[in-house]
Amino acid sequence: MENIYVRHLELLGYEKRFFPSQHYVYMLMVKWSDLSEKLIYRTYPEIHTFHKSLKDMFPIESGQIEKRDRIIPSLPAPRWLWESEKSRETTKSTLAEYCQKVISLPPHISRCKHLSSFFKVRPEDENPPAPNTLKRAETFLVSRDQARDVASEISAPIILDTYRVIADFEKSTKYEITLHTGDLVEIVEKNENGWWFCQYESKRGWIPASYLEPLDGPDEAEDVEPNYEGDEHITIQAYKAEQDDEISLEVGETVEVIHKLLDGWWVVRKGDETGYFPSLFLSKAGKRERLNPGGQKPPPRRSTIRNAKSIHNKSRQRLSQETYRRNSRRYFQQKGSRLSEPQRNSKNAAKSPLKERKNQDLNSGRSELKKEAPVIPPRPSPELILERCTDNTCKKVSIHNVHVTRL
Repeated sequence: MENIYVRHLELLGYEKRFFPSQHYVYMLMVKWSDLSEKLIYRTYPEIHTFHKSLKDMFPIESGQIEKRDRIIPSLPAPRWLWESEKSRETTKSTLAEYCQKVISLPPHISRCKHLSSFFKVRPEDENPPAPNTLKRAETFLVSRDQARDVASEISAPIILDTYRVIADFEKSTKYEITLHTGDLVEIVEKNENGWWFCQYESKRGWIPASYLEPLDGPDEAEDVEPNYEGDEHITIQAYKAEQDDEISLEVGETVEVIHKLLDGWWVVRKGDETGYFPSLFLSKAGKRERLNPGGQKPPPRRSTIRNAKSIHNKSRQRLSQETYRRNSRRYFQQKGSRLSEPQRNSKNAAKSPLKERKNQDLNSGRSELKKEAPVIPPRPSPELILERCTDNTCKKVSIHNVHVTRL
């Protein structure tokens, strides 16, 4: 099995923490070759230590033998005194430039095990140290437009997307977070499998998206409109339907995803049958199989949550399975008519008397042209040629005749 590697590395900002003492950690978005995206936290001294070990592993590319051969970017030593905002801005811009350059290095460096292991998710990335109850961590983010410019300035502290908890949720693993109805959480990462990584006060953890609702509008039922053409996926884990609108599938079955929902339950089509199926158990067809680490369970659906209390009077209307099936049949009918229409036109064209007559006229015209070929006129006599040619030509012809006579 091919080892995954980091394909993109982006600095999102930094966070000021107060436990166990005041310090800064940098927020890095790591995109892997298996299309997964992870948010990690690293201190500047940690990144500099990694940089030094990378140089030791590749002495030629780091310029230790010949300075002109250096391709590994430089990274200044960490400053232990963070006295001014200007120094933090300089460090951030330097680190952002370093992240871009180190991923752009040749594959034997950018895809080495040392680099991949350093940027892998650690337990403390998902579960930060115990917080200081007196002070809350401050997050400083960079806008997308500013992130394109390496020398951009750090923005002021901003709040992440805020959602409200609609029902009590009790964590079942150490990676989840316990929340209560009415709690306001900040979303750090949205995963398409329906598990979102959020922050509440100084606690962090995973929670099903079905337990959350936005503050400024109705529930976000879907991220895109239904695609009845379908996107082929393969089931990597069996699931037996527990609700009437769900579908049971075994491992290795090929289905078409026609609607992706934010809660992690997608509408899939298998033949004439449609139903909800957990996206956690699906893998894109034609790509490397996506595993389910640790046997993670699919998030619960909104319809199964008891005592859900929403602040919105009207939620976004969801489509029924009958609507999905009806539109699927309509799509197949339209697709069949489009495929048969060119074939029908080609058959009619072959039997069209108008085209046959045109072809006959064209062929007869060509045969007539061949029969009526123009007659080649006879070659004029030399005397006639000399009478009609210019004086210079006559002189050249006479000189040529004299030369031939002598020979």
